Amino acid sequence: MLSAFAHAFRVTDLRKKLLFTLAIMAIYRFGSFVPAPGVDYGNVQQCVAGSQNSFLGMINLFSGGGLLQLSVFALGIMPYITASIIIQLMRVVIPRFEDLHKEGQAGQAKLTQYTRYLTIFLGVLQSTVMVTTAANGLLFQGCPVNPIPNAGPASLLLTILTMTAGTGLIMWLGELISEKGIGNGMSLLIFTSIAASFPIGLGTVFGLENGIVKLLVILAVILIITLAVVFVEQCQRRIPVQYAKRMVGRRLYGGSSTYIPMKINLAGVIPVIFASSIMQLPVMISEFNKTAPWAVTLAQYFSPSHPLRLTVYTLLIIFFAFFYTSITFNPEEVADNMKRYGGFIPGIRAGRPTAEYLNYVMTRITAPGALYLAIVALVPEILFAMMGLNQAMPWGGTSIMIMVGVALQTVKDIDSQLQQRHYEGFLS
Repeated sequence: MLSAFAHAFRVTDLRKKLLFTLAIMAIYRFGSFVPAPGVDYGNVQQCVAGSQNSFLGMINLFSGGGLLQLSVFALGIMPYITASIIIQLMRVVIPRFEDLHKEGQAGQAKLTQYTRYLTIFLGVLQSTVMVTTAANGLLFQGCPVNPIPNAGPASLLLTILTMTAGTGLIMWLGELISEKGIGNGMSLLIFTSIAASFPIGLGTVFGLENGIVKLLVILAVILIITLAVVFVEQCQRRIPVQYAKRMVGRRLYGGSSTYIPMKINLAGVIPVIFASSIMQLPVMISEFNKTAPWAVTLAQYFSPSHPLRLTVYTLLIIFFAFFYTSITFNPEEVADNMKRYGGFIPGIRAGRPTAEYLNYVMTRITAPGALYLAIVALVPEILFAMMGLNQAMPWGGTSIMIMVGVALQTVKDIDSQLQQRHYEGFLS
């Protein structure tokens, strides 16, 4: 492993890619601490220290802590994630988007452009809501000072434009990493945001009563989840595919054997993100009127350890796992491509029977994948609630799963780069 790291930095172009990626990640972290124009940093720190607003936890985590700092990068990567998910879902609703997806590189470039436009629109919308709620005292309820002291129309407009521009800059930085660096740029920025909160969270736990015991339990949970994520993400169902021999001119093509790798968790962490976003809505609504009886009841039923919330959360994760898998993997399209190039699954007729078989296999392997997502997301959350660490821990099983998945994919990318240059890789 250490020799593989040495080889990675010894190769000139690979070293440049690694250093370029680290530099972009450093710029992203720096922007999370730069306050937006019109924001009083001292007042923000005072408000954050006394804030009890919990529904912003997930968004603040993905922004690297920049959201509650009202920084230039306050919105983080969330507008782009939301826009990407919406564009993928629109393929089911709008046939034009599905046609663009099938057009290859040109169509993908058009969908990417739509994603950028939607990201900027969501950035304007979210920054407007956040700045106005901060200026009106709703973002930090009970704070004696105003985080935006001179909240005039011109000042608020400048703050909104700056945060929106920060969103566009983050999107550009992520695309730069994907183009000139190593790994997926957006995923690495999410990884950076989550990893930045770990030392602070662990330090907070260490300062509590019986902090050493709780810290050891948390580290054990992180280790177990890491092993589970690595094991499940590497698992796949390999469906054998045989290509028939065919004559093209004077040459004989085909006759080879391959397989279709179907991962147990085809949907990744998207179902958990979807479910978490929906589960935050009732808590967000109750935050705006904490004294009303209905708000108190709503907050009670959707508290972290309440059975109703855990049940609904589990059902949403399972539902979105099946729903998102059905969008990302199209059995009919795969079967048509196999038939076009003379491929078939042994024992299964080409065409519709192949599509039905692939759909059957997909459903069978998605069921344990959905349960795996629910267990990884819920077990740490329940454990932290039992230990009284809801406020101290800004992350849970979802965050660990994202970090491990991104790190694993990045290591695979570096490994493939090393093997192309005849070096022994990380995973060899």
